[in-house]
Amino acid sequence: MAKIQTPQPVRGTQDIFGEDQERFQHVVSTFERVRRLYGFKGVEMPVFEPTAVFARSLGETTDVVSKEMYSFEDRGGDSLTLRPEFTAGICRAFLSNGWQQHVPLKLSAHGPLFRYERPQKGRYRQFHQLDAEIIGAGEAAADVELLCFADQLLKELGIDDGVTLQLNTLGDAESRDAWRDALVEHFQAHRKELSEDSQDRLERNPLRILDSKERQDRPIADAAPDIDAYLSSEAQEFFAQVTEGLDACGVAWTRNSRLVRGLDYYRHTAFEFVTDRLGAQGTVLAGGRYDGLIESLGGPHTPAVGWAAGIERLGMLLAEPKAVGPDAIFVPLGDGCETAAMKIMAELRRSGISCEMAYKGNMKKRMQKANAAGATHVVIIGENELANGVAAVKNLATGEQREIVLSGLVEALTA
Repeated sequence: MAKIQTPQPVRGTQDIFGEDQERFQHVVSTFERVRRLYGFKGVEMPVFEPTAVFARSLGETTDVVSKEMYSFEDRGGDSLTLRPEFTAGICRAFLSNGWQQHVPLKLSAHGPLFRYERPQKGRYRQFHQLDAEIIGAGEAAADVELLCFADQLLKELGIDDGVTLQLNTLGDAESRDAWRDALVEHFQAHRKELSEDSQDRLERNPLRILDSKERQDRPIADAAPDIDAYLSSEAQEFFAQVTEGLDACGVAWTRNSRLVRGLDYYRHTAFEFVTDRLGAQGTVLAGGRYDGLIESLGGPHTPAVGWAAGIERLGMLLAEPKAVGPDAIFVPLGDGCETAAMKIMAELRRSGISCEMAYKGNMKKRMQKANAAGATHVVIIGENELANGVAAVKNLATGEQREIVLSGLVEALTA
């Protein structure tokens, strides 16, 4: 009989277990706690959407749409796509569910996303993000609140050391269009010196040349005009309100006039939180204002701002998680003791005490299991203890062992 080939994981996916899972869960639980402090409501989104949701919102000419999306035709002949990001789906839900009545609406989400990218450290084809959006607020205060949320999240995760908030403005539509025209003129003058990718971007997305990583592009990009010369007075005032708000809230930032978002619906604030601890994958959280996105999906003009952060990348920055063992390991010895131990454990768990059972082996091996699990106590229940309504409780930190009446176990294990 031929040996059965064991299936392997799909390239670019991961099985998250042990310490990695502890890091992952710590990021998510901290996000959930902090988002409640800021009044963000959680939302669960479909993992797949009509392809048009992402093609319209991300732009047909972006790398995500043209090269990286997992799109397929379902049995009904409809083109569907596994979500490559959250924002477009949230905006679709905002329109299709009539959530306009709730504006300004503060939403948060987290979960898996899918992009056909070259896998590398901190980058997967199925990856996970946190996401926060404020829809229906055109005021600079919304940008400030989102940035404060992000800053506090990084601080409470304990990973803000070495992380810098880089901030820029893309101006209003008038400012952005004038700047774009100036950039096209500048890059056209140096077209032959640009990389092949940047020559392509010049036709469809010229702002992206500013953050090109190609060595031959950098001198040309660095010499390109800044947006500041093209900002309208209204755009200047908006950016000043954002920076003044951040200063008032104690959020440190630095200006990066080359930080861009290439799609036309982006306006005003663009930002990235960048670390020096992850090499080339230095951005851990990024976002901006996208006042034209909902219009691109057929809705009315609706200002909005948001950010997203990679859970895996945030987890890589965490300190080694502290191992947390059960409050007690139960060791039943003798006939009927295992059933009695299970009954007691069920009652303790309902009281919020974590318990496990050492089912097999001699006493030495069971005590080794308790120590390996990081338990604080061992609870021994033999036939004599059961007959007397007590348990032998050993404190593994001090080595002290004493008999405790069964009704007093909760107090003894939490003391």
